[in-house]
Amino acid sequence: MSAEELSKMQAPPQVRQQIQLPWSKAWQISIKSIKIRLGRSLITACGIFLGISFYGSVRAVALFPISGNTSAEALAALHRQQWLAVMALLVCFFGIMNAMLMSVTERFKEIGTMKCLGALDSFVVRLFFIEAILMGVFASFAGWLAGWLIITLVHLISDGVSIFGGSFWSGTLWLMVQSTLIGTLITLVAAIPPAVRAAQMPPAVALRSEI
Repeated sequence: MSAEELSKMQAPPQVRQQIQLPWSKAWQISIKSIKIRLGRSLITACGIFLGISFYGSVRAVALFPISGNTSAEALAALHRQQWLAVMALLVCFFGIMNAMLMSVTERFKEIGTMKCLGALDSFVVRLFFIEAILMGVFASFAGWLAGWLIITLVHLISDGVSIFGGSFWSGTLWLMVQSTLIGTLITLVAAIPPAVRAAQMPPAVALRSEI
């Protein structure tokens, strides 16, 4: 066998560039995937929403002054609530990971087809990361808003409009950014094991799977 024939049998390096789809295409595929599996996407988003809602409501309590002789007790209760919020975020993390692993199982044939058509492992990982970011941002913001509104309405009814003074609005803005970033980061980290599993899946095995 000549060197020329041997070189033809090997995949040319430019093929890898040809099958590397742009980010815009990855966003389109991810958004379409979320729409097609809207029910499962909503279940995953609900886990993020509830976890961040509880976290946001606990953190929002610190925006309001602690009055009276029970300030020490209130502070201790706030610390206990913050610990519970951390536990809720951990439960949220594992719930998201489980939901996305189930999503990978449901998409065996789809992933296998993409890889047979030439999709790189990095492109498959990118799809799952984009889906995680989209769900994380929207669900985290909605969760923060729900938790913040509930606590603010409770204090508004009991304390009146005086709660809107001082550093209330700057603290609210920081809490919004913090809650959204935490929720998105948790969702993104939880998506790593499912994304790696999907990327490492052999195309032939994926196409033979029956769900």
